[in-house]
Parts: sequence; C-alpha cells; structure tokens
Amino acid sequence: MAGPRAPPVTQQVGRARGVGRREPAGLGEAARCLLLDREGRSVPFQALFRDRKAIVLFVRNFLCYTCKEYVEDLAKVPKAFLQEANVRLIVIGQSSYHHIKPFCSLTGYTHEMYVDPQREIYKTLGMKRGEGSNVSVRSPHVKSNTLLGSMRSIWRAMTGPAFDFQGDPAQQGGALIIGPGNEVHFLHLDKNRLDHVPINTVLQLAGVKPVNFSNKPQIIDI
Repeated sequence: MAGPRAPPVTQQVGRARGVGRREPAGLGEAARCLLLDREGRSVPFQALFRDRKAIVLFVRNFLCYTCKEYVEDLAKVPKAFLQEANVRLIVIGQSSYHHIKPFCSLTGYTHEMYVDPQREIYKTLGMKRGEGSNVSVRSPHVKSNTLLGSMRSIWRAMTGPAFDFQGDPAQQGGALIIGPGNEVHFLHLDKNRLDHVPINTVLQLAGVKPVNFSNKPQIIDI
C-alpha cells in the first residue's frame, strides 16, 4: 500500500516531463568527485550510476534528527524491490567516513551509504546552506517535533566519542535519480530540514514498488 499522497514534484528533468535529456549545471564536475565508503576507500561518484539507475539521497548531517528518521524509513525499503527494478538506493552524507557504520547501526539502514566530507558534490549541484524560513513544508517521515528532535541531536553529539556535529549543521540535502550514465530523471534540492521528498515519490519515479510505512496491515485484493 502506498503512503500518504505526495506533494507535487519540485523539479523533474528528463523525458517524463517532455524536457528531453539534459544535465543540471555542474553534473559533469560532480560526477568526477570522489566519495568515501564505510572503510574510507575512495569511490568516484559517477561509478554509482554508470551502469544502472540510482536513487541518490543527500542528507544534512548524521546528527540531524530529521535525517535520522528519514533514513530509518529508507531502511524499510526491501532489497527485493530494488533488485526487481534494477535500481540502487544510496545515501550520501557529509561527515567523516567513521560515522557511516554507527549511523547505519542506529537507523537499521543496510543499503549503500557514502560520504562527501568536503561537500564538493553538495556545492557543485547547488544544494542550499541555511534554512528557508519562509517555506512551509512537512516531511511525512519525521515523527519528532523540533524541540524534542533537536534535544536528542545535541545529546547524541555530547555523548559521542568527540563533540562532533558529523557534518556542516547548516547544509541542506536533496534527492537525485540518475542513470544509467549521466541521464537525470529527477532532481530536488531541499529548502530546509523538513523538505525531504517523500520516499514513495522517489521510488515510484525510479520504477520501484512503493512501501507501506504505516503500522497498518496491507490489504491484498484477491
């Protein structure tokens, strides 16, 4: 069963909207940037979507409560759904690679995750820094209110091995569906911490089955 109805797509490029194939500004440069995996090994960004379509989700930082709760729901996407559609699901953060394993353990996320510690891809693709206070949005995947969520983030920072925000706290994220090659199907740049694209929206745009994120049992028609 699909989740709640998603808001309109912010920006979509590709033949689905009759625009034709085109690349957003900076994609060629971003494709050449290097990411780090959980072991600290360098991986070219373009290697993630060279041979097949990929859903790439950029998060703010690993201490951000909205990102944590968003990734907790990403963890519920079955690998079988992705394999059936031949699509990769990738999260990119902007902390040290040392934070990948603890964050995956905390959220239960088992799909691919990398980091861009210098925020090179974030900058090249034009992702925003700072909050857009005049934009009213609400992520269906965030359950905590601002006060409680912020307090939990600060507590995690204070009780970690070092007081570390695990990335630039002002950096916003975004969503990209790309591949094979440099063909971009969808691009969204978050305006603030709650401006996540609903997960079922990106799944369906990438040709992946939607996921039931509610606790209600699914009803199967026979």
